[in-house]
Amino acid sequence: MSVDKITYQSFTGDPFINAINTDDETKGAYQILNWAYKTYGDDIVYSCSFGAESMVLIDLISQIKPDAQIVFLDTDLHFQETYDLIDRVRDKYPQLRIKMKKPELTIEEQAEKYNPALWKNNPNQCCYIRKIKPLEEVLSGAVAWVSGLRRAQSPIRANTDFINKDERFKSVKVCPLIYWTEDEVWDYIKSNDLPYNELHDQHYPSIGCIPCTAPVFDSNDSRAGRWSNFEKTECGLHVADKP
Repeated sequence: MSVDKITYQSFTGDPFINAINTDDETKGAYQILNWAYKTYGDDIVYSCSFGAESMVLIDLISQIKPDAQIVFLDTDLHFQETYDLIDRVRDKYPQLRIKMKKPELTIEEQAEKYNPALWKNNPNQCCYIRKIKPLEEVLSGAVAWVSGLRRAQSPIRANTDFINKDERFKSVKVCPLIYWTEDEVWDYIKSNDLPYNELHDQHYPSIGCIPCTAPVFDSNDSRAGRWSNFEKTECGLHVADKP
């Protein structure tokens, strides 16, 4: 199937959603990534959280474009285990161009300007300052970006397509793993001996910033443990409205 470049302006719907073979080993993910990197080249960026889905995508992307651009939103609030994983990924995939994107404000500057515990008093604003605004800066020069969203992760993500019009960042969002289950993600990681965050073995299904991530012992929700004391399940990268 031949599909021309899709931009935010030209987007009319996902041309792959009912046309691509999802019965292969990667449920269409390799085909989507192959099209995306051949179509966009250096105009596509992978915004990588280094979660479990990230390990699958990094491995697939490295097979297609070994020197792909990967951006990690370094909030300065991540677990040491996350930074250790990034080092291991650099060792395994030395050609990947991994950029650590930091916010404009340091933690100390944010505390002085807003609140010493902004993550607790206004988590949406904290996420905007430390994650959303930095990604806006990264994507200002990109046509498309890759995300590891899966439909099964949460109701908000249940209608995600392979190719999406991203209203927040005015770009095209490519989501190759929409049909994968959590078990399939881990089967791929284990069978290919991929590195992963050691916190996953300590009851952390989803890992973000230290203040907003907790271990989970009694839930099948892969997003459980994030902002557990708030009516909030997303940092805001995957919803359209700004805080």
